[in-house]
Amino acid sequence: MVDTTPLTRAVDHFADRLRAAPQSRLQRSAAAEALELARELARRAQRLEAPDVEPREMPDAGMFAAADQITVAGHDLAVVIPSDADVDDAVRAVEEAQKRAGV
Repeated sequence: MVDTTPLTRAVDHFADRLRAAPQSRLQRSAAAEALELARELARRAQRLEAPDVEPREMPDAGMFAAADQITVAGHDLAVVIPSDADVDDAVRAVEEAQKRAGV
């Protein structure tokens, strides 16, 4: 069994930081960065669940939904992620996106 706790913690931490960020920070880049991360995590999960199906793109639900979108996508990925190495890679992606978002 793969321990996905590091991934869910990283995703939850980033989401909490987004929720606490001022609107101006979300408008500058944080929300866009979070949406891109959510889309990437969703693509990874979809490829694992249905490798023969083209992944659907997560829609842009607005800057105030970005935290929820990364939470959903990250937790969905945690359910299907196959290895510790994949968890580590996903955690790195979350941490890098959070740095780029500046939150």
